[in-house]
Amino acid sequence: MNLTKLGVETLLMGKVGADVFGEMAAMLLDKEWGIRDTLVVDDSAQTSYTVVINPKGYDRMFVHNAGANGTFCATDVDYKKIAECDLFHFGYPPLMKQMIADNGRDLIEMFRKVHALGLTTSLDMCLPDVFSDQTDWPTIFKGMCPNLDLYIGSAEETLFMLHRDRYMELRNASDRDLLDEFTGDMLHDLASELLAMGVRIAVIKCGPRGYYVRTPDVSILETMGRAKPGCLDGFANHEIWHPAFYCPVPPNATGSGDASIAGFISAYLRGLSLLDCVITATCTGSASVEKPDALSGVPDWAGVQERKNTIPRDPLIVTGEGWSTDPDHTFLWVGPSDKSKK
Repeated sequence: MNLTKLGVETLLMGKVGADVFGEMAAMLLDKEWGIRDTLVVDDSAQTSYTVVINPKGYDRMFVHNAGANGTFCATDVDYKKIAECDLFHFGYPPLMKQMIADNGRDLIEMFRKVHALGLTTSLDMCLPDVFSDQTDWPTIFKGMCPNLDLYIGSAEETLFMLHRDRYMELRNASDRDLLDEFTGDMLHDLASELLAMGVRIAVIKCGPRGYYVRTPDVSILETMGRAKPGCLDGFANHEIWHPAFYCPVPPNATGSGDASIAGFISAYLRGLSLLDCVITATCTGSASVEKPDALSGVPDWAGVQERKNTIPRDPLIVTGEGWSTDPDHTFLWVGPSDKSKK
């Protein structure tokens, strides 16, 4: 929906149940967003829903019923319609039981098929129940990443997926926000693993600490789908960490990650530079947190451009070997793998 608000022609695919909630969802998607004929109906499942508990002054909590999302599988994807698109973005496999069963068989197969159609592929994650989840995420990532162009997950999610023990150690040892514990070295190492497994562009969301991005050389970026960057040289061999934009009110993070991803993708599909994509992402995310819901805070594309030029950035300190501020953009931190360091 945020992609649509930002001017990107978007096709939505998902699954609902044969219930009143599913009918309402389909009706609202059609009436408000012009999205129709792309929902699979599962007669045996309820429509998925989430109750967001968002008390003032506290981080939000979720009560989630997976419903029909739990039965969504690779064969539910309409590959004929997808073949007409340029970029494929998939979200939240930890909430989709069938997609991650058998070490992610359906998830891996879906990305293989979509990438074979020539699309640029993109993925957003979410945290499962960290105390009960038994999924072998490293194995899933090894099978999925060769067909994944854009990985856009949070720092916490990425650490949990690749190093569960380290995640739990940090979570249990600190009474601070876990995002405050991430150093430049930690994100550099996580991105190194993602790139080594096949991801072309590693984007790691850091909430109130902004966006981290790392890219490989041109020869690897050339293997992306048809929505690959227009200027491969400009995208290649970067490692940057951009701060969040200032929020003048107590922030509400519901939907802010999705909004920032919509900002990144909308700038990316317009052919903007890597830095402009990251600036747009963090700016769009900051707009989202000013409202209590997941949609109303995000303006249209022109509104985002205006915000980029008028809203200040929050201060950001990055520690780690080889990290320094960029001389041309003092708000930006540059990592040891950036071309400027070579």
